[in-house]
Amino acid sequence: RAIETTAREAILIDMSTGSVLLERNPDDTMPTASMSKIMTVYMVFEALEQGRLSLDDMLPVSEYAWRKSGSKMFVEVNTTVRVEDLIRGIVVQSGNDASIVVAEALGGTEEEFARQMTERARELGMTNTSFRNSTGWPDPGHFSTARDLAILAQRIISDFPQYYHYFAELEFTFSDIKQGNRNPLLYRDFGGDGLKTGHTDEAGYGLTGSAQRDGRRLVLVLNGLESVTVRAEESARLISWGFREFENYDLFAADETVEAVQVWMGVENTVPLVLAEDLAVTLRRAVRNDLEVTVRVDEPVAAPIAAGQALGTLVVTAPDTPPRTVPLLAGADIERRGFFGRAVVAAGHLIYSALN
Repeated sequence: RAIETTAREAILIDMSTGSVLLERNPDDTMPTASMSKIMTVYMVFEALEQGRLSLDDMLPVSEYAWRKSGSKMFVEVNTTVRVEDLIRGIVVQSGNDASIVVAEALGGTEEEFARQMTERARELGMTNTSFRNSTGWPDPGHFSTARDLAILAQRIISDFPQYYHYFAELEFTFSDIKQGNRNPLLYRDFGGDGLKTGHTDEAGYGLTGSAQRDGRRLVLVLNGLESVTVRAEESARLISWGFREFENYDLFAADETVEAVQVWMGVENTVPLVLAEDLAVTLRRAVRNDLEVTVRVDEPVAAPIAAGQALGTLVVTAPDTPPRTVPLLAGADIERRGFFGRAVVAAGHLIYSALN
């Protein structure tokens, strides 16, 4: 049975297999507070990757950005700030001012940047997300879901490994003001290395976090918690549970023959079934021995067959685990027999049928 959580919304995912280990109201829309800034940073990283920004670019601070209340990096109006400092100001210090500086630089206005954030989020598969600003400032039209934020976290980790290290930095000093990272996972000993906390009165206390241990990476989203202390304890408890109770098991490598099936009217009698990618599953350690793997395919398969052609499915089941279904592909080209060969096979089939 899945562990309980006091979070209003929650999801815990094993990133390498995509398995959901825990969920509670994962598709309910919710205010995201400063967890929205992960998307702001995603847009900055993308601009760096595309060459539209560099880490050494200096961006201007408007009066609007300078005046913004809430958590701050403490930039000064009518100055310019280096992009790399702004990244740290957003990630480590959760600066609303820093977020607006990059929004205005990339979008012209914060409103236009928020529109671009929403559009890009939809392209990433975040179908229940809408941004109205770069900071997570409360707005009825600004929302996401635990599942969508988990998608975003996984994309920022996989798309920008060269920049992900900013999320693990414990402190940052700007304008002689030192601030510490609010992410409680960074101060535990189980491999926490990101991403971002959030809090407003409506949202409660939230966290989009990640930790890596022994080659496994877990992504956790929690929201609606009642205090900083509860957020720290609950996030640590769930991450520890995910690493302790579950393990990843390698089943098949890409292009490894899973099974060979009969071919009708082919120059070869069988065709190997393979997977397009390596297949690993995340299971509770307690049910490892109850794992079942079933091949579903209608035999025989008629030639001609093209390598890569979908011929069936592989179904992986285990207790208390949603079934995993993966396409099985032809591992080789199988040509159709010529007229004489087909006639021989057909005659043989008729004789066999008559005798049986």
